[in-house]
Amino acid sequence: MQNNYLEKLLGLIIATFFISTSGVLGRYINMPSEVIIFFRATFAMVILFFFLKYKRVDFKLKSSKHRFPFLIGGVFMGVHWVTYFYALKLSNVAIGMLSLYTFPVMIAFLEPVFLKVKFNPIYIVLGILVLIGLYVLSPDFTIESTTVQGIVFGLISALCYAIRILILKKYVHQYNGVLLMFYQTVIISICLMPTLFFMDISGFQSQLPYLLLLAFLTTAIGHSLMVYSLQFFSASTTSIISSIQPIFGIILAFFFLSEIPVVNTFIGGSLILATVVIESIRSKKQ
Repeated sequence: MQNNYLEKLLGLIIATFFISTSGVLGRYINMPSEVIIFFRATFAMVILFFFLKYKRVDFKLKSSKHRFPFLIGGVFMGVHWVTYFYALKLSNVAIGMLSLYTFPVMIAFLEPVFLKVKFNPIYIVLGILVLIGLYVLSPDFTIESTTVQGIVFGLISALCYAIRILILKKYVHQYNGVLLMFYQTVIISICLMPTLFFMDISGFQSQLPYLLLLAFLTTAIGHSLMVYSLQFFSASTTSIISSIQPIFGIILAFFFLSEIPVVNTFIGGSLILATVVIESIRSKKQ
């Protein structure tokens, strides 16, 4: 029994590690963010399609009323990915990933609006902790600073991700999680297809191996493993474990991009990740 638990926990940690590779790949791939995300979504869509076919999953929607929320959810997912990659390219892996990890607190603030649950004043305290953490990340807080621009794009990405989660939250028990991811990659691919006609794609051939890695390892395997792990762990446990994503990302950036975080990054990042852990533990107790 203990071995079985450890095996599933290891699977969750591996999923977290695979997803964290998005930071290094997003910063390393030398193409416009919109183009990267188009290829990421398109390649992942093909991989997920064959996986779902192999598993004999029914592709049909259970209701025509689900079309609009799935469409909006896919659009927000696409904006989340694009702005996240802007954050990575403008700042660095550490700041881009840590800015994104404000999304659990954003969910806490937005949940009463989307799901009509009661607002808890503790979220104000958590929100202040996050703001302090963001300020520490970039004490030179001027809009001309690329670090600050990276943080802003990271926050926009976090907001879009939070909204996407809240939109699709009530459908996760009705649909296969991998199927939901497939729907989103289809929508993102269609929305970003026009970028191929007016953005620079000259580096496609040289960047193809990294684009495939991003689609296969980070998106298809990483997210599918994460969805699989949700069957065995609570959302709170998953949130706590997945909060080590920025740590994995910082370690990978150190080895592959020679990025060395400054002291401010460790302090600000600790405050942001502390809010994730606090909120996860608090929601679990409730």
